[in-house]
Amino acid sequence: MGEPVVRNPVPSLLRALMTDHLDPGYEAAAASDPREPGRREAAVLVVGAMLVGCVFGVAFSQADRSSDEQLRSDTLSRVRDAESRAAELDSDRALLIDEIQTARAGALQNDAGGASLLADLNRLELAAGARSVRGPGIVVTVSEPPTLPDLSDVTDRTRGSANAAVLDRDMQVVVNSLWVSGAEAVSVDDVRIGPGVTIRQAGGAMLVDNRPVFSPYSVSAIGPSNRMQAQFSVSDAYLRMSGLEQLYGIGFDVTAEDTIEMQPSAVRSVRTAAGKGAP
Repeated sequence: MGEPVVRNPVPSLLRALMTDHLDPGYEAAAASDPREPGRREAAVLVVGAMLVGCVFGVAFSQADRSSDEQLRSDTLSRVRDAESRAAELDSDRALLIDEIQTARAGALQNDAGGASLLADLNRLELAAGARSVRGPGIVVTVSEPPTLPDLSDVTDRTRGSANAAVLDRDMQVVVNSLWVSGAEAVSVDDVRIGPGVTIRQAGGAMLVDNRPVFSPYSVSAIGPSNRMQAQFSVSDAYLRMSGLEQLYGIGFDVTAEDTIEMQPSAVRSVRTAAGKGAP
């Protein structure tokens, strides 16, 4: 049996370098970490994904907000253009009506029959609100209550839709009471009240003859101012608005004016219907 081969012993330091790849301090720290391998990397990835999502969400929100603001600006611009165009058309209509009335007067006032017909036309147009009028009268001003300065005040001071305290029926009562008090012509915010003209609300907007009017609402009435003011002060409308002033804080004021001017109201064609077989 041959003699055993004697190998050269490997020094302990060289053996440690070949077998131990981690420094003892790192190895001890890794051994003391109770978390599973890879959990830290997964947490970092989740946090990074959340941050990226937040960045994209904020960017999308800002882009959507910019789009809404641009749409709102464009809508307001179109509304202002439409209002300006409507005002121009109203001015043109008033000029044309004056020209028609002048030409008609020149053609009819030369003989007795024409003068009588002209007087009847003037009377009917005045009743229909189709003529410009001017004279003394009174102005009833109704306004929404002022905004409460203390935002912590939760007192309910609203009556109708969209937090409006002044309703369409309030304005209707005021207008009807002015007619009863002797008014010869009535307008609401320069919109003449005539046959077929309505006062109503659509959402939070007050519409007179389908035209939006805004607080403070100015209701003008032409007629004998002293008599109208005396009769209006004891009318149902005055008592109603005085009560609303105390309950809801709306503005309510009545003043006499020496001169009030009103433009004619829109004249619409009257259509009639007859039953079958009627002449």
